[in-house]
Amino acid sequence: MFELKEQSPLSYLKQISPTHRYGKVAEETVDRPHPNPTALDCDSIKVLSWNIAKNNHVRDWSNDFLAIVEQHQPDKIFLQEVRLCAIKQQIPELTSMGWSFAPNLIDTLDNTYSGVLTATKSDLLGSKAKITQHQEPVTGTPKVSLFVEYSLGNERNTLLTVNTHLINFVETSKFQSQLQEIETIISQHQGAVIFSGDFNTWNRSRWLILLQMTTRLGLVPVTFPLVEALKIKRFLLSPPLDYIFYRGFQQKTANAKVIDSISSSDHNPLLVELYV
Repeated sequence: MFELKEQSPLSYLKQISPTHRYGKVAEETVDRPHPNPTALDCDSIKVLSWNIAKNNHVRDWSNDFLAIVEQHQPDKIFLQEVRLCAIKQQIPELTSMGWSFAPNLIDTLDNTYSGVLTATKSDLLGSKAKITQHQEPVTGTPKVSLFVEYSLGNERNTLLTVNTHLINFVETSKFQSQLQEIETIISQHQGAVIFSGDFNTWNRSRWLILLQMTTRLGLVPVTFPLVEALKIKRFLLSPPLDYIFYRGFQQKTANAKVIDSISSSDHNPLLVELYV
């Protein structure tokens, strides 16, 4: 579905003459395939999704992340608001995994990119980024979604993962426009799908638009037990902001949890195991 590209160290993203702190970036992905990829477990996939609040350069986040990975051993990791240094192009905590990164902006103050990242130890077939046409106010920055395709252990079936951070602080029509672009791409994939991220569904209108879109695509939201669901990031009495949707899997509700033992982000990580 997507082409895996050969990229030179600094050609993967092209800065477009920023006139202020946050500059535009090309609609590109940075792919770091695992050097020794393993086949995805055909019985189940452990999924971790987390908006890390741009904190992967601080020790608190490193401690939180490594503790989660060691305890829960996720197969697929969806991170939002990841910082990637334009020069180093490395995230030490992910050296044992392959990953794909899609930026939505460059911070010209410290020469770092910010965006979404999907990590795995399994085969990477290809990736694609989609940047919103609209920008958020004040910063003038867009949002980005990352589409990555993986092998499911046979030649006929593949898994499409979608890692997104939906646009905020704009009218509902612009929020809906980003979802329509995502829907177009997902609708072209006939197999299994995992759709995860920070959806910024802080009011009922946004939540209903998301629900209608996922229903059309046959995507099911992970159901968290009430005691876990109450730990998901919200604004006052709003719907949750973070979700994991899926298609082509079964889910055992008892194993869906929200990790609230972290201190490095105002979002709590979501964790679930999906069964074939």
